[in-house]
Amino acid sequence: MIVIILQVICSLVVWLSLYGGFLYRNKHRSPEWSCRLVTLLHGLIVTFFSGYIALIDGPWPLTHAGYPNTALQVCLMCLSLGYFLFDLSWCIYFKSEGHLMLSHHMLSVSGLAFVLMIGKSATEINAIVFVSEITNPLLQLRWFLREMGRYHNLLGDVVDYLFVSLFLGLRIAGGAWIVQSVVTSLNTIWMLKGGVLAMYMVSWAFMLDIISFARRKATKKYFAWKNEKMKGKHPKENGHLPKC
Repeated sequence: MIVIILQVICSLVVWLSLYGGFLYRNKHRSPEWSCRLVTLLHGLIVTFFSGYIALIDGPWPLTHAGYPNTALQVCLMCLSLGYFLFDLSWCIYFKSEGHLMLSHHMLSVSGLAFVLMIGKSATEINAIVFVSEITNPLLQLRWFLREMGRYHNLLGDVVDYLFVSLFLGLRIAGGAWIVQSVVTSLNTIWMLKGGVLAMYMVSWAFMLDIISFARRKATKKYFAWKNEKMKGKHPKENGHLPKC
């Protein structure tokens, strides 16, 4: 257990050091810019790492929920736990997020710490990390595009489309499969089952916000297209009287 605690501390120090480095290199930017760079880096690393564990190294999360943790799973849990401790502290200090995001982070910290403590069920938590973090790089890219004034174009639309599609397909649909395997597993303890269900409810709360955003954006796009179409129907003035 001491080794795991040391790994978590090392992870926290690494993320803090990266944040400090980004702050130093981006003095003209806000602290949120540097924090989101750390978040982007964590999202990319953890997505590939957790995807490799779930899809290649194993065990398969839909059939092996509640099994003992593997060495790679422990490494990932420690890496992510250090990050979420950093990001949760940052959000509380700068008061940058609402109750929903803080709940997500506190559930993440609790879940990661719990599976490291009991020595099992990292298989299903790794799968949850994968479906949760795979959309994170797109979310950060969207924020950076807005900050740089490059969001309102085709690239911004592509990023939004991919984000909504992945969120719905993996975090909601894929998450439902994971929740079902955890709830029906005889090896997963009841406390962890409750935590997984709570995390899935948080995902649905995010999904409702995303649906509202997608509706607003689609409405704006429709009216913009309609206005352009109406302008195209007006006769072009060329200085001559129209033919009767």
